[in-house]
Amino acid sequence: MMILSALLWTPPIGVFVLSLIPREYPQLLRMTAQFFTAIAFLICCKLLVDYDSSSVASQFSEYFPLNPKFGSSYALGIDGLSLPMVTLATLLTCVALLASQSINERVKSYHICILLLEFGMLGVFLAQDWAIFYIFWEVTLIPLFFLINRWGGKRRHAASLNFVLYTMGGSIFMLVSLIATYEYVPEHVSLMQAMSTVSESMPKTQQIWVLLGFLIGFGVKMPIFPLHGWLPLAHVEAPSPVSILLSGILLKMGAYGLIRAVVMLPLAAQTLQPLLIILALFGMIYGGLLAWRQSDLKAMVAYSSVSHLGIVLLGIACLNETGLMGAVLQMTAHGFIAGAMFLLVGLLYERTHTRNIQDYSALIKITPRFAFLMTFVLLAAMGLPGTVGFIAELHALLGGFEQWGAWMVFFSLSVLISAAYCMRTIGLLFTGTSQPAMEKVADLKNHELFAAGILVAGIVFFGLFPSGLINLSSITVGQMTKTIQFQLTPLT
Repeated sequence: MMILSALLWTPPIGVFVLSLIPREYPQLLRMTAQFFTAIAFLICCKLLVDYDSSSVASQFSEYFPLNPKFGSSYALGIDGLSLPMVTLATLLTCVALLASQSINERVKSYHICILLLEFGMLGVFLAQDWAIFYIFWEVTLIPLFFLINRWGGKRRHAASLNFVLYTMGGSIFMLVSLIATYEYVPEHVSLMQAMSTVSESMPKTQQIWVLLGFLIGFGVKMPIFPLHGWLPLAHVEAPSPVSILLSGILLKMGAYGLIRAVVMLPLAAQTLQPLLIILALFGMIYGGLLAWRQSDLKAMVAYSSVSHLGIVLLGIACLNETGLMGAVLQMTAHGFIAGAMFLLVGLLYERTHTRNIQDYSALIKITPRFAFLMTFVLLAAMGLPGTVGFIAELHALLGGFEQWGAWMVFFSLSVLISAAYCMRTIGLLFTGTSQPAMEKVADLKNHELFAAGILVAGIVFFGLFPSGLINLSSITVGQMTKTIQFQLTPLT
């Protein structure tokens, strides 16, 4: 078995093993699921070691025809855009399982759903064929629906239904766009490489409509304003370990797909550039203002994701190398930061059974470990120098200045709003006089500290030494930019 197939099929093998273990052994079920997620992460580490960052080609490629009549195939590959996402997916799945010790009902079903969700996420990022990309995209819906619906909060049924309806509605637009694109591929295959040159034969008007379909389909998952309606409710009602994966990885699936679509249809992207920048800047400010107004900690983190993913859309809209690099870096940075915030907020909720920020104060005296980590993560969320969030936002800002100049004043406004709600949260959680109801709150346990420490270490390491993360994606991003500029040059 090739290494990408080994990585992709490790979670389903774990599902099969879990199905053989009786539900009366919850600890064995937990350890088995953690073992298979750890195996997937170790395989990914092997990919990082063997990956040639100086090559623009898709690496470790695997190809097997599935339906020659329609041109679909089991095609896997990895490049500088997908490898960071695959690594993040395997890492955050391990962290999510470490944070799932409080799940005591239907433990077997829960861990099976987590592994199936990891399988779908890996398939999206490894797929080199749009047909299996779409299949894996839909696969993620099934386990995530059950994870929210069965283990969520009081409004879990509405949240899971909202999520499925929004995502399936967006998927219809994406499917129509894929079919329209497929019609212009001379070889009549759905390979991403073959469809990357479709703009040469597709009329401009149709390219615009196709990209709008992709924008809706991928924009629901990112999410882009005004397609974000499912996000706050899903985050609030989902179990905290599921929120780690939802915000840390699943939102990036939309950004990843949109980048692929923009590179495939650069003329349409150039035409829709004003719309993209308006949606990006408005989403950044709108998400930040709503995060500032929230009293529910999980809702605050959810709306902050709308703002941070607006930075990703801004980088994509730049259509230049610096902006695209900023988008890729922000996808990774947000995975670490949002994952750590949801992890810490979830651990706090398990101890206090409240997410209302007004119910807390002076936690620094009671839970110093939690206070230190949460404060640092919130500072990273506002782009503090020395964190990976700063590196990502700086690239997006520079790419925006290169393209639009003074319009980036709105970017600066969104950074100020982010600083405002982060400092407000720090003040309300950790300062003031301690409340009697909170005096017996336990600090982080060792395994919880380890899980949060992994993510915080990533935030610091890539903030102080970003060259490794940048070099991993720079050749791929540079090639994408050349592809865009090459197709636009005769028209400018």
